[in-house]
Amino acid sequence: MNSKRTDRLATGVIYLLVAIIILVLIGILGNILIAGVPHLSWHFLTSASSSFEAGGGIRDQLFNSLYLLVLTLLISLPIALGAAIYLAEYAQDTWVTRLIRTTIEILSSLPSIVVGLFGYLLFVVQFGLGFSIIAGALALTFFNLPILTSNIEQAINGVPQAQREAGWALGLSNWKTIRGVVLPSALPGIITGIILSAGRVFGEAAALIYTAGQSGSTVDYSNWNMFSSTSFLNVMRPAETLAVHIWKVNTEGIIPDVNLVSAATSALLVIVVIIFNFGARLLGNWLYKNLTAAKVK
Repeated sequence: MNSKRTDRLATGVIYLLVAIIILVLIGILGNILIAGVPHLSWHFLTSASSSFEAGGGIRDQLFNSLYLLVLTLLISLPIALGAAIYLAEYAQDTWVTRLIRTTIEILSSLPSIVVGLFGYLLFVVQFGLGFSIIAGALALTFFNLPILTSNIEQAINGVPQAQREAGWALGLSNWKTIRGVVLPSALPGIITGIILSAGRVFGEAAALIYTAGQSGSTVDYSNWNMFSSTSFLNVMRPAETLAVHIWKVNTEGIIPDVNLVSAATSALLVIVVIIFNFGARLLGNWLYKNLTAAKVK
């Protein structure tokens, strides 16, 4: 077999594998959306869930999922950004740096159930936070940091060295070059890293079962006092998320319309993740265009 035929054969195999992956993804997403979208309604989105009667909604679970995602990103993003800048721009190739990278790889491969049990023992029991939103957000921070740090570091490393040298040639300090040249250029990659980690956090269930809890408290959306036990902003209240709700209704749910609730919640989870991904990508492109005056394809 000559080199041209080998190249065509290899290319054909690659296209075939890509087509199989796309078909599998379309099949999974299509099945979830077809089963769940017809049951989505305004009443379903804005009603509280029911434990015994049919017709309940997922209002609180949807808000809890978004609230936990925002809190987790607020905690983990500054830490991950600082760690990634240090590893990409300042760290030398020493045993300490190699130990840090190995630790990040080990943390990123930990099963979520292990992170959940660690969060339960440390935050819920040892720190006395109980089953709460803040305990869930802190546990998800440990879950989120490795992948977020790695993705941001890769984005920073992807910036051409010539751009750094141009900044130094203009008399900028190393930090000003990083802040004004490197980070804006790496912004699309950083946004992509945030998207990937956010999608993982939004759909997480196992870690939250042991930290944020499987039940929700009575929530008053007109109460803006975050220290009040009924406030929707209170981070010390237990909070059931969409992913935990799906697991709960499928394992111990006794409501008559359990299949409908499960299918509609799964579809909503997929739709929110898709909307969040496209929205974050558009935001990243807009920021990159305005910060660097570059055209985004």
